[in-house]
Amino acid sequence: MTDLIITIALCVAVAIAYATAALIQARHAHLTVPELIRLPQLWLALGLNALGAALHVTSLAFGPLSLIQPLGVLTLVIAVPLAAMTARRRVTRLELSGMTSTVIGLAGLTLIISTAATRTLTSAQLLMMIAATLALVTVLALQGRRTGASPLWEAVAGGATYSVCSALCQTVVVTVRDTGASALLRPITILAIVAIAFFAVTATILTQRSYRSGLGAPLAVTNMVNPATATIIGVVLLGEHLATTNVEIVLAVACGVLCALGVAQLARARDVTGAETQPPAANKDVHLNA
Repeated sequence: MTDLIITIALCVAVAIAYATAALIQARHAHLTVPELIRLPQLWLALGLNALGAALHVTSLAFGPLSLIQPLGVLTLVIAVPLAAMTARRRVTRLELSGMTSTVIGLAGLTLIISTAATRTLTSAQLLMMIAATLALVTVLALQGRRTGASPLWEAVAGGATYSVCSALCQTVVVTVRDTGASALLRPITILAIVAIAFFAVTATILTQRSYRSGLGAPLAVTNMVNPATATIIGVVLLGEHLATTNVEIVLAVACGVLCALGVAQLARARDVTGAETQPPAANKDVHLNA
């Protein structure tokens, strides 16, 4: 019972850290990278993301992945009301409906498709995954930078990049645990650590840009893509297996549809609230630069 309480408390702390970081990033999503580097708030957001990641790793020592992953959707539950509160308005019915649909769908998908990793990436797999991630993120980022393009392209790229960071972190941590600190001196481990740092910064920039027209829909997409990418990595590279019974397939499809509905509602809520409320100066800049 004690471990369960610790796990839930850590997961709530993780969600608060990630949600606060997302809110900070969203408020400055209209700035360029050089401007962001000089902004103290960005470094605060990076610190909160790092804290969330550290707490997430810690929570795995106290509870099963099957419990911890569904609790990750608390980030969305906290972020949407927090964004409304800082804007001094109430959460709209459309936002509440979209958030509820997304959270239920995400939790259901996670419970159905998630599996615990039992292996680490080989050197060849690690190199392949880094190369594939660089290619994918480049394509999605360029797509998102087109005039009039949806910010959800960058949300997808950010979610996938965060997931790859997690896979690389797991490989490094498990390798060091099993073989000792000397593993940190291996060239492949050094490459993995450099890739983790690079992808972490890249994911932060991508998700920040995805918030330029609103927080709810991009954050929901990021929360969907992250576990989905982790599942693909587990199945393709780590030998994990998905349940394939007819009932589970039907449930997975239903949860996916519910998630899509929730994201659509959150995207629509962004437009409605933007039209009905007078945005502050910072938000005006966001629309001018979107």
